[in-house]
Amino acid sequence: MSILPIIVAPDPRLKSTSEVVKKVTKDIVKFMDDMLETMYDAPGIGLAAPQVGLLKRIIVADVSKEDEKREAYQMINPEIIWLSDEMFECQEGCLSLPEQYAEVARPKKANIRYLDRNGVSKTLEAEDLLAVCLQHEIDHLEGVLFVDHISMLKRNVIMRKLRKIKKIKPNSN
Repeated sequence: MSILPIIVAPDPRLKSTSEVVKKVTKDIVKFMDDMLETMYDAPGIGLAAPQVGLLKRIIVADVSKEDEKREAYQMINPEIIWLSDEMFECQEGCLSLPEQYAEVARPKKANIRYLDRNGVSKTLEAEDLLAVCLQHEIDHLEGVLFVDHISMLKRNVIMRKLRKIKKIKPNSN
């Protein structure tokens, strides 16, 4: 397994729509394992393929706490099939928007249909932090960032900071 470079906003790849994975291959499975390793190394609780440069509908997530057993999700072609009316507000961040956070309200529960690493169709009922995380990562597959869910003023402040950081850093993406 290897650590993949994470794309930092602003970057046009993060605003692109991802393609459906037509067939689960050994390369796709290895890529998902690399994504998980990258997410844990960052550290983060979720990562979408576009964040590491592949415009395919693949996400990984693990919202377990440090002292808990890891519970990783690897999802191919995830789709939200149901969202609750009840909302859950929490502070979101993103590995592609380092050190930037904002309160975002999303549905508290979500049902997600996806293919697992063996190509088997599954449905997951998620709630609270896991539901938020999966909605956040699925947004990435549509070219939507968490800052697209907040006010334009707050979004502009965050994006201005990120542009400044990218100019300062040598070898930025």
